[in-house]
Amino acid sequence: MIEIINPKAENYADTFSSNTDELLREIETLNETQSRSTMLSGPVQGKLLELLSIALKPERILEVGTFLGYSALCMAKGLRAGGTLHTLELSKESADTAERFFAKSSQYDQIILHRGIALELIPAIDEAWDLVFIDADKVNYINYYELTLPRLKKGGVILADNVLFHGEVLEDEISGKYAKAINAFNEHVAADARVEQVMMTIRDGLMFIVKK
Repeated sequence: MIEIINPKAENYADTFSSNTDELLREIETLNETQSRSTMLSGPVQGKLLELLSIALKPERILEVGTFLGYSALCMAKGLRAGGTLHTLELSKESADTAERFFAKSSQYDQIILHRGIALELIPAIDEAWDLVFIDADKVNYINYYELTLPRLKKGGVILADNVLFHGEVLEDEISGKYAKAINAFNEHVAADARVEQVMMTIRDGLMFIVKK
């Protein structure tokens, strides 16, 4: 595993980024006790998600992978009046935790939490998406992408998290199952004439994909 982002640089970026709100800080504190704490977007990437959503002003957002609800709450800040965010989570424990935090948010009525298998849930939600955030099991990234892209509006955005996968995709020989899946996803998007994309080296890598 390669240390991609210098911790001092990350802390410096955090210092000069706008503060997260009280509810998000509560999630950040809880996350410190989690065994999978690296799964949380964190304040810098969270603020980026928030500001991107505010700039895009989406009416419909889809999030694949809720975890504690942090990224959903960030992106919900940019929703238009009457807009909704659908977020999908397989883990009952994570979904229950996220639901509690959503209930404390002023945008609770705009967030719809779906529990179950994302590959089954995505086709069942009859919406056209403005913004999609993929942050779930890595082996299905290509499947999530192909399920959502046809229903993404022209000019809509897909954000895919962990596209550097802890630096494992940078190895001369990629050996890990999840790193191989992420590398395959990155190659798949790069070869797709339907989109334009840029990979950002924020946190664990974030792919910004725009449908032509």
